[in-house]
Amino acid sequence: MTDLWNGEPAREWRSGPWSLELRDDELADISYHGRVVLRSVRAVVRDRNWDTAGLVVDRIDSSGIALTLHVHSTGLGSDLHGIVRAEVRGAGRLRVLADLESASEFETNRTGLVVLHPPTLAGSTLHVRHSDGTVVRSRFPAGISPHQPAFDIAGLSWTHDGLDVDVRFAGDVFEMEDQRNWTDASYKTYSRPLALPFPYALAAGERVVQSVDIAVSGTPAAVVDDPVTRIRLQEGPALPAIGVSASTAADPAPDFAALGGTVLVELDLATGNWRAALDRAAASGLPLDVRFVLADDDPAAIDHAVPALHGLSVARVTAFPPTGPARHVSDLDAIAALRHALTEAGIEAEVVGGARSHFTELNREHHRLPRGLDGIVFSSTPLFHSLSTAQLVESVGMQRVAAAQAVRLAGGLPVHIGPISLRPHFNDVATTPPPMPDHDDLRDGYGSALTDAVDARQAAPELAAWTVASAAAFAVPGVATLAYFEEWGPRGLRTADGATLPVFDAVAALAALAGEPGLRGDSPDGLVWALGARTAGGDIVLAANLDHRSRTVEVELPGGESRTAELAPGTFTRL
Repeated sequence: MTDLWNGEPAREWRSGPWSLELRDDELADISYHGRVVLRSVRAVVRDRNWDTAGLVVDRIDSSGIALTLHVHSTGLGSDLHGIVRAEVRGAGRLRVLADLESASEFETNRTGLVVLHPPTLAGSTLHVRHSDGTVVRSRFPAGISPHQPAFDIAGLSWTHDGLDVDVRFAGDVFEMEDQRNWTDASYKTYSRPLALPFPYALAAGERVVQSVDIAVSGTPAAVVDDPVTRIRLQEGPALPAIGVSASTAADPAPDFAALGGTVLVELDLATGNWRAALDRAAASGLPLDVRFVLADDDPAAIDHAVPALHGLSVARVTAFPPTGPARHVSDLDAIAALRHALTEAGIEAEVVGGARSHFTELNREHHRLPRGLDGIVFSSTPLFHSLSTAQLVESVGMQRVAAAQAVRLAGGLPVHIGPISLRPHFNDVATTPPPMPDHDDLRDGYGSALTDAVDARQAAPELAAWTVASAAAFAVPGVATLAYFEEWGPRGLRTADGATLPVFDAVAALAALAGEPGLRGDSPDGLVWALGARTAGGDIVLAANLDHRSRTVEVELPGGESRTAELAPGTFTRL
């Protein structure tokens, strides 16, 4: 795999039965006798907009019983210094400690330790110890929980895979959320309850001291390692159509041939260049998936904007309020305003609704959607809480869970997933207004081009394999379209001069299968995926390997035929 995809290699630390991987500032895959107990423990520093300051590791002290990171925060106005340490405290016991001091006053929404639990715990019995000492029996949610599954946490205990695990928290009151809402492969236990006011101020000289004590006993269940990865595909409904988002990059636009079935364009009616963005998207000649963001200070803006769709091919359209109780969710008022504008303009189009942002908001706010919609929408990004490649890879399995739950919520309506991008196409949790373009044209771009939404891995060869795997995960029956990345630019399938990137080949391969009877299956480990279609020319299968090692993949088709391939790390192939 390339350095662009992998970044800095992880450093392994071992002490007796304990092991973990140090990934930058994160203590990842904390394991006991080789079995992952916690997905991660890390210290985070988040500002008033939930943006995460960098935590720079200045020095590492390592011994047979402790691993100490000397760290300081950087960016977003933060200036914290201190340590994060993992230390063995006895047989089967490990403590993670964070001790950070703020050199200046800093407004934060969260500063402290965050603990991630692996998604394999879904449905497992969970005992929650509260701050008053009482213990309540619960479970790790099987379906994605829209709201926090546990509050007022002083300790958690569970049994899984032959191990009894007990985790104690100190330094603050903790609670849990289901991060699969954001396609993170984890449940997250974090401090400072969200019911308390935020942001809050850390005073100059104030220390944040928190600890997590982990106690493990038992013997992990044996694992049989099969040298061949087997995936069984079953025939089902047509595969989703493949779309691409319109480029938000600054002019000039390159010459290029359109790819996919639709172009998704988001038009913020509070900006002066939304019309220029629409014209650019329409230049592809493909049907448009139009997402209007309403203007708070000009409710009539939607009435002036909808007539601009005259003469264009519109696949579907929706609208989102940018603020208020239903912000970023197309509620009754937003859809009513859109329908009125369409009627007044004499335009007929499918009206869809859902969440402008993550599956999270669809999961929590779907009760706000009006009746009579023609489809359900939400966007997806794997890199909301963390920017690591491990996070990127692990998100694929959670995309399958989110897609299946979205289909259930849709109740028979088609589900349209997009934009799908590496980083969020906007900050849906910001407490300050979004950046606005200074001009009515696209000389500076718009939307994502004005935010920190660029990821260097957009150009990585491995992103092609990730995209195939992602489509295999998302393409459950009931999902009608998938819209990947942008047409061109820093977030695109092509560079700003029109040269294709490796991910272009993956999207083109998926687009060639769109609408054909699908061949779908489960991944045995979340790292190797396959997706196929029954075409007039025979069965076509795409297989992807996101593992860091080569994998032998055997795909069984309906009827018993098997196809085998040796897949190098971070690659996909057509079988």
